[in-house]
Amino acid sequence: MHRFQIVIVLSLLAFSLPACFDGDGEREEYAVDGPMLQVLGTLQDGGAPHIGCDRPCCRNLFLRPATDRKVVCLGVTDTNADGESVGAMFESTPDFPSQLQAFQSAQDIPLDRLSVFLTHAHIGHYSGLMFLGREALGANNVDVWAMPRFREFLTTNGPWSQLVELGNIRLNSLTELQPVSIGESVRVVPLRVPHRDEYSETVGYRIEGPRHAALFIPDINKWEQWERALEEELAKVDYAFLDATFYDAEEVGYRDMAEIPHPFMVESMERLGGVPSSEKTKVYFIHLNHTNPCLDTTSQAYRTVVASGFHVARFGQTLPL
Repeated sequence: MHRFQIVIVLSLLAFSLPACFDGDGEREEYAVDGPMLQVLGTLQDGGAPHIGCDRPCCRNLFLRPATDRKVVCLGVTDTNADGESVGAMFESTPDFPSQLQAFQSAQDIPLDRLSVFLTHAHIGHYSGLMFLGREALGANNVDVWAMPRFREFLTTNGPWSQLVELGNIRLNSLTELQPVSIGESVRVVPLRVPHRDEYSETVGYRIEGPRHAALFIPDINKWEQWERALEEELAKVDYAFLDATFYDAEEVGYRDMAEIPHPFMVESMERLGGVPSSEKTKVYFIHLNHTNPCLDTTSQAYRTVVASGFHVARFGQTLPL
C-alpha cells in the first residue's frame, strides 16, 4: 500500500483583533506518516474582517486580508484499498475555495476522492457548497454527509436543491453514533449536540484514526445542556476541538446568551479545571468570534489559556491520526 509522508512547515502570520492586537508568529514543523488531521480554519461563521466591524483591526484586515483568517474547518486524509489518498473536509465554509486549494495542494486529493461532513445549517458551516455549483466549479457528485433533517433541507430548498438536481453534490444521510469510513483506517462518528436548530440538527464528530482520535464540536449550547459529559468524551480522544466562540461575558457586553448560546472559554476551562493536565492538553479551542481576544497570541486571555494547560487551534496545524 502506498504510504505518504508529508512535511509541512507552517509559518503563522500575525493575528489581529478588535483592539488591533498583533500576535507573535510561531513556526512549527511536523512530519506525519499516515492518516492526518489539518486545521483549515478557526473562526466563527462571520470570519474576520467581520461585516459591520469598524474597529481598527477589521479596517486593516479589509485593506490587507490575512491568509490565516479562515472560518472553522478541519481536513482529514487517509488512503483507500488501492493506496490512493482520500480525504474529508469538515464544514463547507465561505472560505471553501481557498481551504480546498490549501488542502488539495498539500494532500493531492481529487474531488472524486473527497467527502464533506457538515455539522449544521448555520451560514459558516455549509454556505461554501455554493462554490460546487455550475456558477463556479460545476462539480460532479461530491459526497456530502448530513443528518436527515439537514439532508431534507438541502434537498427541498434552493439554491441548494439545484446542487442535488444537477449532480454537483451527492447527499448522504448520517445516523447518530453510526460510523462512516474515510479510506481504510479512519472512521467518523456523528454526535448530536444541543444548539439553535432552526433548519437542521446539530452534530459534532468523533474522528477515529488508527493511532489517535479527535473530537470536533465547533458549536454547542452550554455544556450542561448536553446529555453527554464533556469529561467522558474528552477521555475517549487525543485531541478535542471545542467551541470557543467567546472568551467571556465581558466580550459580548453581557448580552442575553439565550440569543447566542455558546460556552464561554472561561466556563469550559473552569469546568475542566480539575481534570489531569494530560486531559487539558487535548483541548484546542476553535470557532473564535472576531472579537475573541485569544486570536491575539500576546493578549492576557491567550496567555491565561496556555498557562492553564489548554491550546488555541491555529490555521495550518497538522496532527497525526
